[in-house]
Amino acid sequence: MEEQSLEGFFFQDHNFALELLRQFNIFRQNKILTDVCICAGGCEFACHRNVLASSSPYFKAMFCNNFKESHQEKVDIQGIDQETLSQIILYVYTGEILITGENVLLLIEAASMFQYAKLFEACSKYLQDQLTPHNCLSIKRLSDILCCENLKSKAVDMALKCFPEVANSEDLKELCAWELINYLGDDDLCGEEEQVFEAIMVWIQHDPQARKSYMQDLFEKVRIQYVHPTFLFQFIANDPLIQSSPVCRSYLETARKLMFCFSSTNAPDIKPMWHAPRRYSQQEFMINVGGRKNSQQTTRDVLLYDEKTHQWISLAKLPLRLYKATAVGLHSNIYVLGGMPISNEKRQVSCNVYILSLKLNQWRMGEPMLVPRYSHRSLTYKNYIFSIGGIGDNHGILSSVERYDTIYNTWEAMANMPLAVLHPAVAAKDQRIYLFGGEDCMKNPVRLIQVYHVSRNMWFRMETRMVKNVCAPAVVIGDRIIIVGGYTRRIIAYDSKMNKFIKCADMKDRRMHHGATVIRNKLYVTGGRCLTTDNTIEDSSSFDCYDPETDSWTSKGKLPHRLFDHGCLTLQFVPQAIPQS
Repeated sequence: MEEQSLEGFFFQDHNFALELLRQFNIFRQNKILTDVCICAGGCEFACHRNVLASSSPYFKAMFCNNFKESHQEKVDIQGIDQETLSQIILYVYTGEILITGENVLLLIEAASMFQYAKLFEACSKYLQDQLTPHNCLSIKRLSDILCCENLKSKAVDMALKCFPEVANSEDLKELCAWELINYLGDDDLCGEEEQVFEAIMVWIQHDPQARKSYMQDLFEKVRIQYVHPTFLFQFIANDPLIQSSPVCRSYLETARKLMFCFSSTNAPDIKPMWHAPRRYSQQEFMINVGGRKNSQQTTRDVLLYDEKTHQWISLAKLPLRLYKATAVGLHSNIYVLGGMPISNEKRQVSCNVYILSLKLNQWRMGEPMLVPRYSHRSLTYKNYIFSIGGIGDNHGILSSVERYDTIYNTWEAMANMPLAVLHPAVAAKDQRIYLFGGEDCMKNPVRLIQVYHVSRNMWFRMETRMVKNVCAPAVVIGDRIIIVGGYTRRIIAYDSKMNKFIKCADMKDRRMHHGATVIRNKLYVTGGRCLTTDNTIEDSSSFDCYDPETDSWTSKGKLPHRLFDHGCLTLQFVPQAIPQS
């Protein structure tokens, strides 16, 4: 910079320092004025003490204090090879160095030892760019040794986000026990609990004699309440290492109690591990299944809503068009039950069950129901699916109820409902299934709550003037069952503990045949049919959210098309595991 002023002319040569450093390097190469030899691996490098001392706190401490090296003509550097030392000295005299995959680990260790902060950061950045699921654990270990927080953060982030690939790496087998325990216990780990268990077994089998003693500590990191029951009891429970541990067997016994007993009060000895939340990677997603879209065309579409991007993602289509089937979600699977196949000229009612695995994004046939039915209601409770009422083969209203055991893949008939009704609002809470309202065989609204006690297999009924809903869904939020519309704008919440109804904020439209589900304690309502002010019926593409905390509604935009009579459900899963159609 050059400035003219009344006091004089200020001159600054930006290239002077670089030229000075270049001359020092020429002096070094020709051993002019050099006063110390830095040695490693049998090689000697002539240098200037003042250049080294000015470049690094390490050399400054060595040459500017009363250490023996300050007077020695030759100084041996331990812990570094000759090639790396040569590159470091060249960097000191030129400010330039070539970082490669072959030398980066040696350079970052040397930069740490000699306290070259900018070179250390450059090596760290290079390693961050080279991170893969197969090397991130070893780089994370290196970052711990070097106290490199940026590199550690990136390595840990990749290890957690890419857990399935990391679990297959050789590096995982080389972790020490406490490293693996901390890794598998992280809430941010993006993987299924089944994969966590499999990673533990791979690690132990790498050195069984030395590692099997850690089985109990590692097994505690598997949140087995979220493991698919079939995997739990067929694979985990039968594993010899699990069976050899009394504590692990105790955990499995707790699992059996919680999964097979309808009430947790039957399992008072619940261990602390059962209170662990789902991992953050297990996200809740809303899914719309089938139904009738534009111009009442029955659709095979299965759409997943991504709340982060506000986009609807298409999953694998239903195997066939089904009129008034039901859909429920359990264990990362979607179950579609019954309905009337549109392609069936005889209009025969189906008892088939179709299952979509979100991990594979593929459909398969399940065990068929005992009774063909459509316009029925289905819901999940514990590991069971209940299918209730509907219309049967003879086109009469059914009072029958059946239950599917997802662990043993069997259906069984349960006690019939007291009064056969169509299109009630249904929800399960505290060992009870509630059927609110609906209509009888004469299509008259029923002012009745029918309650089924799950463990006793018994029904009882409660007369009430508060319900007059038809074609309305119901959801559970906290202690309340919320009945959403049903030829009305009205939203009412039934407090199962207080046995009373509470009025909630009305919807904008009088709606029926719509879908409703809960995500993070908020109610989401999709599509349906609306009654206008002049009593005409319009199909809807609305997508709205109700917040019980503020008792208010907000619009979430629109569905991809008008839709009604569809399944609407929430599933929790790791999103990266789902291939899109």
